[in-house]
Amino acid sequence: MMTLAHIKAVLEDLSPQSVEELARRAAQTTRQYFGRAVSLYSPLYLSNFCSSHCTYCGFHSQHKIQRIKLEPDQYRKEMQFIHAQGIRNILMLTGESYKHTPLSYLKEAAQAASEYFQGIALEVHPMQTDEYRELFAAGIDGIAVYQETYDRDRYAQVHLAGYKKDYDFRFGTPRRAAEAGMRHISLGILLGLSDTAEDVYALYRHLRELEKDFPGVEYSVSFPRLRTVKAEALATCDVDDVKFVKIICLTRLLFPRVGINLSTRETPKLRDHLLEIAITRMSAGSNTSVGGYTLLSEEKQDPQFDIKDERSVQEIVKLLKTLHFDPVFTDWRQIENPL
Repeated sequence: MMTLAHIKAVLEDLSPQSVEELARRAAQTTRQYFGRAVSLYSPLYLSNFCSSHCTYCGFHSQHKIQRIKLEPDQYRKEMQFIHAQGIRNILMLTGESYKHTPLSYLKEAAQAASEYFQGIALEVHPMQTDEYRELFAAGIDGIAVYQETYDRDRYAQVHLAGYKKDYDFRFGTPRRAAEAGMRHISLGILLGLSDTAEDVYALYRHLRELEKDFPGVEYSVSFPRLRTVKAEALATCDVDDVKFVKIICLTRLLFPRVGINLSTRETPKLRDHLLEIAITRMSAGSNTSVGGYTLLSEEKQDPQFDIKDERSVQEIVKLLKTLHFDPVFTDWRQIENPL
């Protein structure tokens, strides 16, 4: 396991030679373990009701936005739109409100999604193991939960109220999801909240512990950078592109079998560049507003964050094929075993 001192040294060394060497080694490792396959997915925001006050998020409880929770006919319309674009892996998201998006609501949405998608993941409020078991039985096969920052003091400063204020409960969420049998778990940190090297190191330790205790789970990691919300900066990010690329490269070298996600928070130019280095999974044709695909006009939308890559699914697929990548829409199917 790489030491914190080593991670700091790598991230602080901005010489072109060091960046190029890291990128070369990371690209070689990615091709060795993943070939040129890139999985595609789209997010679907089900609700922006939230009881937590996270200072950096466009959905936080004190933010004066229109609160929306999709009804079954509405989220089915959104699902149909995403399905029509060719997407077969979906990430369904909500704000952190147990009241507005309880387990029963999520199970109903999962069952509807199973009619359109083979891979269904959730990024919602943390739950207990038995609740994750129920979600798994309802068709959910993946959970995304980001600690945001592993610095306890900084965590308390940016999570002012609500369930998310409980650091330890959130930290234990991936373990509870693994205990419930989830096939895929995605971890991450929000770059710009705290000391970057220390957060990266803590994420690596967390991931190693999970790999050791639950080796059968498929893991992936994400490194979202703080972004504006309707051009308003709720927080700022001091991680530039060079440091960002180095974090991606380090992760690939230390975790050659782990998937690395890249969202539309990043620019098309950077996303295209990172495809050649380490990215194995990326969002396409994304909208980060509730009802943003089919229900609300752009001026009425309240996004969780502003996206930087507005290319359609078809444009991303064309790009991947031009660069000789294999766009993957479905990498697994659950087969019932008749007894």
